[in-house]
Amino acid sequence: MPDVRTPAQIEADIVRRREQLAVTLDEIGIRVHPQTIIGDAKAKVASSVDQTVGRAFVAVNRVVSDVKARFTHEDGTPRLERVVPVALATVAVVGLLVTSSRKGRG
Repeated sequence: MPDVRTPAQIEADIVRRREQLAVTLDEIGIRVHPQTIIGDAKAKVASSVDQTVGRAFVAVNRVVSDVKARFTHEDGTPRLERVVPVALATVAVVGLLVTSSRKGRG
């Protein structure tokens, strides 16, 4: 089947395809531009950091909740049988550290 387009139609198609090609080349130029590549890399790193921070927050929150559950009753009151020994041990360790630092100075 022979092409029945007129020379003007063929010329219009060529112009249209040149414009499409120019747009495509502009898009490729933007994608491979160093600033675009750097921006994309920064966005990926920021996303990764956000996810890591989010996971860390969840993990820390879980640990804090577990520790709190060990030292308090369900109603929120402290479990003295667990709090008092830990408090005494903490005071003893701090006392030893203070005593040893004073001996080191003297």
